[in-house]
Amino acid sequence: MKSAAAGIHSLQQLRPGKPYSITIDEQNLVNSFTYGIDDSTILKIELVENVFQAQKCAIPYETRLLTIGGFIEGNLISAVGPEKEDYLLALRIADIFGWDIDFNIDLRTGDSFRVIVEGLYLNEEFRRYGKILSVEFINNRQTYAAYLFEYEGKADYYDAEGNSLRKAFLKAPLSFRRISSVYTKKRLHPILRVYRPHHGIDYVAAKGTPVSATADGMVRFAGYKGHYGKLVVIAHANGYETYYGHLSRMGSDIRKGTRVKQGDLIGYVGTTGLSTGPHLHYEMKQGRISVNPLGIKNVSGEPVAAAQKAEFIKQVQALDKMYTAAVFYDAQDTERKKYSLQRTPDADYNALTKTKRQGG
Repeated sequence: MKSAAAGIHSLQQLRPGKPYSITIDEQNLVNSFTYGIDDSTILKIELVENVFQAQKCAIPYETRLLTIGGFIEGNLISAVGPEKEDYLLALRIADIFGWDIDFNIDLRTGDSFRVIVEGLYLNEEFRRYGKILSVEFINNRQTYAAYLFEYEGKADYYDAEGNSLRKAFLKAPLSFRRISSVYTKKRLHPILRVYRPHHGIDYVAAKGTPVSATADGMVRFAGYKGHYGKLVVIAHANGYETYYGHLSRMGSDIRKGTRVKQGDLIGYVGTTGLSTGPHLHYEMKQGRISVNPLGIKNVSGEPVAAAQKAEFIKQVQALDKMYTAAVFYDAQDTERKKYSLQRTPDADYNALTKTKRQGG
């Protein structure tokens, strides 16, 4: 079995806490071994004609459509729900709207959201969320809508007209954190006790919080630099540069010359350099001149191609029908994962039929 699995998933990589099963024959000899690698994949080793053969297989989840809604009282994480999978769903929603909403400062009490998302079930039990098909988020009385569209193996989110939600720069390099200092021409420095410009934004966050690149680019500097402490500088298109200071450490592959994609991990929040406590100093320049990151005019990505526009509109109409006709269960309702929509093989979702599953 060890030899059969060597080139597929080494048995040296088995980990405590993972599910497994073993079957034996009448002579108490092993016929098969199954091991759960992660949430999506299992390792199967079976005896075939007296020879063990190994393969990786996708876990056969049953996919259901869930409709969930809620209101913001403090932050998005607490609004979506208390479980680990709810936390991950909140992060994904924040990522979808990360170009238009800064979840650190833009949220208001009473903001609301509705999400249409796949639920993945095994043996009638909810295991995790799948694809987010659509999200509606009302922030400060303005409605934002996102629709997933997949074509030729590529997937992205668009508004109802087919415009990409993806922009040149994310509105923030990390999620759900408090801003302690904004961009200003005159600020009392907390350590030096003198008034001086603050050409950036300070995000208060726990030491070790992941920091992401706000746009595609190339690392121009990665190291220790004066009051910045451990610093990463990324050069972007059109002469823009972004600075990420006071890091506790850089990402393992982050060094001068490394190309990064928007959202890539580049380091972790720290308190190196001239700092009173753990936070990220985020700064943006164009042509070496400081600019306010919150005031930058963003450029949108490519819209849905004309050849696929009709198919996209069909999906939007089907999802909009669900927003009109479906019940959106309160995110705080612990029973909500027992209710789902019936789903046809194509995009014509039946928004009118709810099913309460066995055990609900």
